[in-house]
Amino acid sequence: MSREPPPPGEEEAPGGGEGRAKAGEGGCYLALCARPVHFEKANPVNCVFFDEANKQVFAVRSGGATGVVVKGLEDRNPISFRMEDKGEVKCIKFSLGNKILAVQRTLKNVDFLNFIPDSPQLEYTQECKTKNANILGFCWTSSTEIVFITDQGIEFYQVLPEKRSLKLLKNQSINVNWYMYCPESSVILLSTTVLGNVLQPFYFKSGTMSKISKFEIELPAAPKSSKLSLSERDIAMATIYGQLYVLYLRHHSRTSNSTGAEVVLYHLPREGSCKKTHILKLNRTGKFALNVVDNLVVVHHQDTETSVIFDIKLKGEFDGSTTIHQFVLPPRSIQPYQIPVAGPASVTSQSPVPCKLYSSSWIVFQPDIIISASEGYLWSLQVKLEPVVNLLLDKGKLMDFLLQRKECKMVILSVCSQMLSEPERGSLSMIATVFDKLNHEYKKYLEAEQSYTTTVVEAGLSRSNPLLKRPVRTQAVIDQSDMYTHVLSVFTEKKEAPHKFTIAVLMEYIRSLNQFQIAVQHYLYELVIKTLVQHNLFYMLHQFLQYHVLSDSKPLACLLLSLESIYPPAHQLSLDMLKRLSTANDEIVEVLLSKHQVLAALRFIRGIGGHDSISARKFLDAAKQAEDDMLFYTIFRFFEQRNQRLRGNPSFTPGEHCEEHVTFFKQVFGEQALMKPTTF
Repeated sequence: MSREPPPPGEEEAPGGGEGRAKAGEGGCYLALCARPVHFEKANPVNCVFFDEANKQVFAVRSGGATGVVVKGLEDRNPISFRMEDKGEVKCIKFSLGNKILAVQRTLKNVDFLNFIPDSPQLEYTQECKTKNANILGFCWTSSTEIVFITDQGIEFYQVLPEKRSLKLLKNQSINVNWYMYCPESSVILLSTTVLGNVLQPFYFKSGTMSKISKFEIELPAAPKSSKLSLSERDIAMATIYGQLYVLYLRHHSRTSNSTGAEVVLYHLPREGSCKKTHILKLNRTGKFALNVVDNLVVVHHQDTETSVIFDIKLKGEFDGSTTIHQFVLPPRSIQPYQIPVAGPASVTSQSPVPCKLYSSSWIVFQPDIIISASEGYLWSLQVKLEPVVNLLLDKGKLMDFLLQRKECKMVILSVCSQMLSEPERGSLSMIATVFDKLNHEYKKYLEAEQSYTTTVVEAGLSRSNPLLKRPVRTQAVIDQSDMYTHVLSVFTEKKEAPHKFTIAVLMEYIRSLNQFQIAVQHYLYELVIKTLVQHNLFYMLHQFLQYHVLSDSKPLACLLLSLESIYPPAHQLSLDMLKRLSTANDEIVEVLLSKHQVLAALRFIRGIGGHDSISARKFLDAAKQAEDDMLFYTIFRFFEQRNQRLRGNPSFTPGEHCEEHVTFFKQVFGEQALMKPTTF
């Protein structure tokens, strides 16, 4: 792996052996992507280059004369072309968008070739401006802007493809040992001074170059001689949680009582000074390599063929200026990877070949790229969350970890289901902690959404306004419908837990929502009521309603009405709730009828003395929709009796439009079942 060899006096761990197999056993939480980029492996004729900005690998045969093939993880269609062999290629990269190719063959100039339709395929050249300077490399910062890094400074150019020339925008003189580029943040880092440990960053954006405050990397001990002491192999730049960091792999701790290497993180803001903020303790020595995946710092250790991950958002030990972190999970190997055998299907019946993981030919690039030039593969590194669940047993810490990951939703919901079921059932306090962590994220999103909506309304802005950024709903936002659908309703249906525990869990989730001032959805209250009813806990239901533990809502009132046959007081409880909601009487009737609570609606109307003026057809429609013949008979007979009482005749008048219901009644019960007029 492309990192510093062990310091003198330290033996590298021997390869193979039982120890390594055990270290990586079970629960591999890192994996190489399933669809890697396959390219022609490096050999004396074929040179391989990687462009970190476009994430493209270049295979250059015979200096380009017999072909150049460019492949990327994103673009599945390779770019193939030939170019004149003008000597050994030192560096080759496309501009952003693949419109212009830049090739460095000498220490003094860079050649350019347009890949624009209808543009002449003629090379043009730019020599570096500084006399006696050697070009160390170059970086494209946009589709037409490029930076030359020389040993004496940097030169920022605009490429004019139609004129086949370059225009110098800005240059800066500074002694440079080596450089590094972070394409995500458009920052170039230069190593300066004799020791190389003073780093000078520059930021590039739309034709401008800005100098950021330089900073010094603390070396492990005072160097004995005045020679370059900081190697670019021990430095990485990456964006973690939206902030740019410089990562320094320090092979010996500065404190004498600490053995083993550590990774020191320097936070590099756009403005203000760079500060050392985190130290990641590796507790081992040897060859290391760094990646950043899903905001996690991954440290690979070649000697043991294992990797560890660090999450700087998790709580560490704060010493007043920096936070010291231990790795989140025990060291594990990257998941074993099989290389498929190439060739026609008839030939490839032989089994795939296991890939040599942590090979010395591996080269890592930020943030998540691993290249094996000897095997001809480029992978992106991925984090697998499922194995983490069994490795991080503290559920609170596990939630803190999962909530920061991109693809976390289904894993979090699975953890919630597990902690409510045997054999992993957790304590109520632990379950409450998990609910609070989930609802904290949920509330943050709701507040951001509310703030966005308010801004739109108050400022009268269009939602497409570029100044307004709608909050992004990440997978960490687990809302009530997610919990209800995937966790709570499934949990109550299983009926494997004691009912007291089931009710306590539901109430704990409702308590957590209330604590974060999130309006509880009625379906959660309905779940509580159904669970109470299943276990005949009517006294508890009565108390919950009496003390307003369950908030009033129309759906809840309707549910209570439907319980009247098994718990008579429910009728009055529901009417009281509807009245507290200031629901108009006719609206209450509509609500009841919509829920097919036809008898309950009729009782309610009679209770308020409005049964003489209600529409018979509306009730008969609802009764017929319920597809219950006896219910229809009861409602029909009620209105016959009302007609007899009000008009002296049980039959319906044409104005009531009940003809179809009379016909239906006769079909089901016979004409003789119709009520006869009574005369006195």
